[in-house]
Amino acid sequence: MPAYSFDALTAQGETRKGILEADTARTARSLLRAQDLVPLRVEAVGAGAKSDTAAPRSIWQMTLWQSRVFSATALAIWTRQLAGLVSAGLPLERALTALSDEAEDERQRQLVAALRAEVNAGASFAAALAQHPREFSVTFVAVVGAGEHSGNLGLVLDRLANDLEQSQELKAQLMGAALYPAIVTLVAVVIVTFLLAYVVPQVAQVFVGSKRALPTLTIIMLALGSFVQHQGWLLVLGLIGAGMAARIAWYGEAFRLRFDAAWLTLPLVGKLARGYNAARFASTLAMLAAAGVPILKALQAAAETLSNRAMKQDALDALVQVREGAPLASAMAQKKRFPGLLSMFARLGEQTGQLPTMLERAARQLSTEVQRRALQLATLLEPLLIVTMGVVVMLIVLAVLLPIIQLNQLVR
Repeated sequence: MPAYSFDALTAQGETRKGILEADTARTARSLLRAQDLVPLRVEAVGAGAKSDTAAPRSIWQMTLWQSRVFSATALAIWTRQLAGLVSAGLPLERALTALSDEAEDERQRQLVAALRAEVNAGASFAAALAQHPREFSVTFVAVVGAGEHSGNLGLVLDRLANDLEQSQELKAQLMGAALYPAIVTLVAVVIVTFLLAYVVPQVAQVFVGSKRALPTLTIIMLALGSFVQHQGWLLVLGLIGAGMAARIAWYGEAFRLRFDAAWLTLPLVGKLARGYNAARFASTLAMLAAAGVPILKALQAAAETLSNRAMKQDALDALVQVREGAPLASAMAQKKRFPGLLSMFARLGEQTGQLPTMLERAARQLSTEVQRRALQLATLLEPLLIVTMGVVVMLIVLAVLLPIIQLNQLVR
């Protein structure tokens, strides 16, 4: 039965909002009137649902200003809550009702109500989730579907929540490691731009009228300062244009594939990207295999989680080899972009019949290695950025001091 969100007036003139289930919007209004409410707005909740009273939205509003209902953190919390309710023996429909009633965000409440309506109408939970691809990934839907088929939905949801939390923890650690260097770089650019655009021209202008030849360093800094003052807008436009061109090219599959392949060859960040993607791939594959998803479907879903297109292409090539009868370990071993640790643990898992366990161990080791490399890279970048900033500031100061030193020598 479809769900409808509504705004209505009570007999006292107060506004009441909520969600109810009805066959049609007209039935929903009748139910509201039976409760002595005056319906102001009745809107169907669900993917692609349209209200007979809602105003149409432009494509710009739909694509640019509408964010996801569940953030990554909120999705992990919601999955954990649902897993707890289902594991406690609560029917799925009642669990979704409880989560809908407890949701603080209106959009979350409507989304969960739409899921509950689909489940009440006879659809499987995985099918209901699949109607909202913006909120629930292919991996999420596949794991839930496997849990429903095996009858262990609560256990599978708990594993899924663990995977989402671990993924968020890894991303948070990587972001934390990159935050300090990013702040130092931004501050350095602002300070250097201010010195070149304002301080150097103001100070050096005093020595221009002395009719003495200025030091080479001072002339260079004056030229840079003049450019920043008068033609700086060209540099800004150039950066904006380059950013827009890069963004357009980013959506091209061929360019993205070449860029991602080249990124993996970089000395430090390349290994970091390889380890991060391999850890996500192994963790997702382990979770899907443990949930009972067929290996081919699990490989397809795990490949979709890879942000690096080159490694994603390798994973899909491995999928083709496995479909043709090759063992997973040998197929992964031929893909040199994936760490050898992954194929080694996959081989152990196939030999012992414990593939999910071995893949999970590989994911943990790869995640630990990624965290270690990220900390090392951040530790290395911090002093390098500080030294670089100090050298640039020192050159600017010297450009100002050298004419003063020349004048002192003339006075003597």
